[in-house]
Amino acid sequence: MANRQVRYEAAFEDFLRTSGVPYVAVDEAKKALFADAALKSFDFVVYAADGPNLLVDVKGRKFPYLTRSGRRYWENWVEQTDLNDLARWEDVFGRGFQAVLVFAYLLGDPAEAAKFTDVHLFRQNFYSFVAVPAELYARHARLRSPAWQTVSMPTALFRELLAPVSSYL
Repeated sequence: MANRQVRYEAAFEDFLRTSGVPYVAVDEAKKALFADAALKSFDFVVYAADGPNLLVDVKGRKFPYLTRSGRRYWENWVEQTDLNDLARWEDVFGRGFQAVLVFAYLLGDPAEAAKFTDVHLFRQNFYSFVAVPAELYARHARLRSPAWQTVSMPTALFRELLAPVSSYL
């Protein structure tokens, strides 16, 4: 297992490893250049038993996310650059590969696990993993913050389009 500093990525990698799913962890320290453009790295190439292989970008979020006004569920924002670069990576890898966003939710309360199919215990914390194809996400994303160049999907639509990550494996 790679020495991952980001706990969400480390939890997802542990999930893959313990599930026996073949994967390659991408070295984030090395930027790739294609056609004189720097592309942001994704996190894993995951080899699926059926269907396309996956180019996975892990997005870690807390579930629920606590704010001054209360609890927020299903946080799903991403940077617009993530979507643009994942689309380019799909082109680079070609047919047989699909870019997906994997939302790794750190469950604040183990009782929240009932809302998910894929729940994994890692370093004494429960994580859940859901996925949505990057192209589908991009099609429905709306600008969240112009200053940060982030986008998100409405919660109801996001929940409708996401699937347990195991359904892609």
